[in-house]
Order: sequence, then C-alpha cells, then structure tokens
Amino acid sequence: MTFTTVFVIIQFIFSCIIGIYFYTQLKRQESSKTSIEKESRKKMEQLHRLRRIHLTEPLAEKTRPQTLQDIVGQEEGIKALKAALCGPNPQHVLIYGPPGVGKTAAARVILEEAKKSATSPFQETACFVEMDATTMRFDDRGIADPLIGTVHDPIYQGAGAYGAAGIPQPKEGAVTKAHGGVLFLDEIGELHPIQMNKLLKVLEDRKVMLESSYYSSENSNIPSYIHEIFQKGLPADFRLIGATTRGPEDIPPAIRSRCTEIYFRGLRPDEIRSIVEGAAEKGGFTLEEGIPALIASYCDNGRDAVNILQTAGSSALLEERTHIDKSDVEWVLEFGQYVPREAGMPCKREPSIGCVYGIGVTGGGQGHLMEMEVRLEAMHPGREGVLIITGLVEEEELERGQQKLRRTSTAKASVHNALTLLKAKYAIEYHQYDIHINIPGGMPVDGPSAGTALLCALYSAFLSCPIPPNVAMTGEISIWGDVLPVGGVQAKIEAAEMAGMKRVFIPAANWKKCFEKRRIQVIPVDHIDQLLADVFQRKGEDTTRTQAADAEREMLSAEGLGR
Repeated sequence: MTFTTVFVIIQFIFSCIIGIYFYTQLKRQESSKTSIEKESRKKMEQLHRLRRIHLTEPLAEKTRPQTLQDIVGQEEGIKALKAALCGPNPQHVLIYGPPGVGKTAAARVILEEAKKSATSPFQETACFVEMDATTMRFDDRGIADPLIGTVHDPIYQGAGAYGAAGIPQPKEGAVTKAHGGVLFLDEIGELHPIQMNKLLKVLEDRKVMLESSYYSSENSNIPSYIHEIFQKGLPADFRLIGATTRGPEDIPPAIRSRCTEIYFRGLRPDEIRSIVEGAAEKGGFTLEEGIPALIASYCDNGRDAVNILQTAGSSALLEERTHIDKSDVEWVLEFGQYVPREAGMPCKREPSIGCVYGIGVTGGGQGHLMEMEVRLEAMHPGREGVLIITGLVEEEELERGQQKLRRTSTAKASVHNALTLLKAKYAIEYHQYDIHINIPGGMPVDGPSAGTALLCALYSAFLSCPIPPNVAMTGEISIWGDVLPVGGVQAKIEAAEMAGMKRVFIPAANWKKCFEKRRIQVIPVDHIDQLLADVFQRKGEDTTRTQAADAEREMLSAEGLGR
C-alpha cells in the first residue's frame, strides 16, 4: 500500500467524521428549533387564552376623571395647572397633596387640554409618559436605567449582532420617550438621589448624553445614527409633572427651583358626598338617605370613598339587591377599621371665658378648628402657681444632616411668649395662679400659629372677659407683641368658614385682596393690641404699657446697634 493510498484513506475517514459531526449538529439544531417552535406555540396559545379572560371594570375605574371638569374640589389647583402648562411657555410642575385627591388624574388630562390651545407648543402627537418613582430600578453601572436611558455595551449578554461587531447600543429612557410631551413621575419624592441628579441635568440640557468606553468616533463599523447619539445626545425636551404626597421640605431645592409648585388639598365632606353620589349612579346603585354623608365623615379623598361604596355595593349584590343600606356601609367601616375624619368644631352659641378657636392645618393640607381652653386657680401668697399644658407637643425632634436636635416645641414656646406679653404689657402676675391650658381632640398640636389663640384665651381667663362665639384666629406672636405670618392661611380660612364662623383673624403679612370676596370676614392684624381690641371690642384700651414696652424695645435695639 502506497503512501498516497494511506493518505487518501485517512482523509476519507476525517471527512466522514467531520460530516457526521456537522450532520449531528444540524439534527440538533432542527430538533432544538422544533422544540422552540413547539414551546413557542404553547406559550402563544397560553397568552391568547389569558387575553380572552376579562373581569368586570372596577367602580374606581368607572369613576376615574376623564376631563379636568370631572376632578372634584381642586378648582384652584386646576386653574394653576392650566396656567403652568396650557400657555405658550409651559413649565415644569410639582403637585403636592394627599393620596386620592386627583393629582394623577389631573396630570393625565392636562396634556389633552394643552393640545387644544392654539398657542401651546404641544403638538397633536405629543405623548404622556407615566413612571412610578417608587418602583423605578436602575443599575449603578449604567446597565439599566429606564428613566434616563443607558448603553448596552458589547460585553453584555444579549448584545446580539452589534455586540459581535464590538458596537455599543444606546437604549432610550423615559425622558426621551416623552420628548415633545409630558413626563409624569408619580411619587417623585421617592426618587433615588442619583436619579434625581441625572434628571436635573436632563432638565437643564434638554438632552441625554451617553457614554461608553467601547465607542470610538473613528470606528467605521458603527452605524451613523449611533455616532450622532454619542456626539449630540438623545433629545429630551419635555415638561415634567411630578406628584408627591410628601411635603415641600422633603423635595430637593434644586428640583423645586425648576418647577412651579401647585397644591391639591384634601377633599371637603360636601365634595366627598358628590363623589359618592356620582359613583353610585355609575355603578347602578341606589342609596339610603344619609349614606353619602356617612362615608364623607370617614374619608378625605375620593379613592377611599369609592372603595367603601364598592365593597358595600358588592355585599348588597350578593343578596341580589342594588339598594345599599346604611348597615352595608357601617359593616364596611367596621371590618375595615376606618377612623372618622377630624370633624370641624361647631360654632359656640354663647360667649365664653377662657375658650377660643385656633386654626391648624393637617398633613393633607386641610384646615381644621381647634378649641383652646384655659382654667385658672389663684394661689395663696408665697406659693408659686403651676403651669399645666395638655394637648400640645412638649418637644420636637429635628434632623439636620447627620445631626438630630431636640427642642421645646413651637406651640409650647407660644404659651411662654403669651405669658411674657401678659406680664409685660398688662402687669398680670401669672405665677400667682395654677394655669391649665388644654386643647381637646386627642391629637397633639404643634406649630407657632397657635400663638394668637393662646394669648386671647389666657387674656380672657385672667381678666374674665368673654370671647365672642363666632371668632377664630391664627398667627404667631413675638415677645414684643407682633403678629407674625404663618402658613396654610387659605385652608384655615376655608375651615373657619365651613364651621360657621363670622370672623377670622390672620396676620397682616398673610393678607390677600382675594380674601375680601369670601363669605367670612377676614381681619388682618399686625399687633396684639389691635387683635385684643377687635376681639374683645375694647377700642378705648389703655395703651400706656404698650407705649412703655415699645420704648423699651427701641432702647434695647439701640444698645444692640451700639455694641
């Protein structure tokens, strides 16, 4: 056997082996393809089967506002929202407010309202992109960022043909998808600080600049559109609407300074009643008289009200009836452990000594009246009286960066300011009395705006001067007797008006001309002399001590300047 023959035989054997190998691989591919197609058909059939299943539409979806006119109780907020977004120069917006008062619904429909404006820059194709900041995940390495966008480098799994060619692939985020339209970020206060900083940069530049160590401007294999993205960025010219249940102090100042801030308040009982009645009509239910008022006494937002009504309605339907009784609603309130909302204080019918109405603001931005009461007991000579305060926060804790500070609460400080003024201006020796100050209601009260009310209650108790029954007030007081501005005045005036008050005293610095149009008389005051004279109707009050105190203050101020 010659060498040539042996070589031919070996070559034939290798050819057979290679042929068998590729044949086996081909069969495996065909088998794998068949398995994939079979699995794909199975999953597709399962997906189609799932798509054919539909539950009934929840009542909450039926009652969801479709236009701005459908949103209940936010007239001022809607007006501000339209001013910010429906004009020729739309702005970024932050909407504050408790859950279920219409923030998301307003954000959804405001873009459609803007499109109707001839001067609006929003085109018909402008889109509304909605993201939830609480569930938005991102990767510190930039692998995934659904908000800003990212780059899929060739080394990452699933890079595909571009990855094999060493080409980085830009992936657009929500800011680019919202280009020319609105990006709505629900619960923007929960956004991660890193994401917040990236978003600020995008708002400033109106584009997204992406980076990759695998990108080279001289690489001819990279498509031209990818070159343009890396060199000029992805467009991101949109308007941001951020909604949050947090307070302004919890939002970074950098984002607040770029946005118009709009406040959606908690809903009033009459507005909740309107929502309940509308939901019952859309759900096909009839209601026993008093049900809307009952639900309104437990809810300050529309979402809770509709949920209570739907559960009560479902209970009625199980008994084959569409009429909802009070017992159905009471059963829902009981097993759901709903807590009654804070009711407005009823207006007193008779003047009283030592009792006055202050006005506070709840976390939901709603005003509510607080009755403040003072009782005195004179002490025997030589014995100093005791000051008892109930219903006020005694101390408060503040966080400043890495530090936590504890201080006397601002409400308790108002008590001491009031006592100091009574002694300095009216020579009232309060140390000779046991003093009990109480704010009923069970919720600890804090804030400097209780100052004017506490002063009037103490003044009334010490001098036995009755306080008119139809008066409420808010304002901080200084130890010189100045009435200083406070927050939430609009909500406080509304609360006093709803409670049937005839007059409400506010700091002069908080006065606005629009208050003249309200049914209640809004009286601005800048000093306690004016406040006490108006409340107790003592226009001829001796001001000798006031003049002496003013002279003392000027003298001390001059000494301070001299130092």
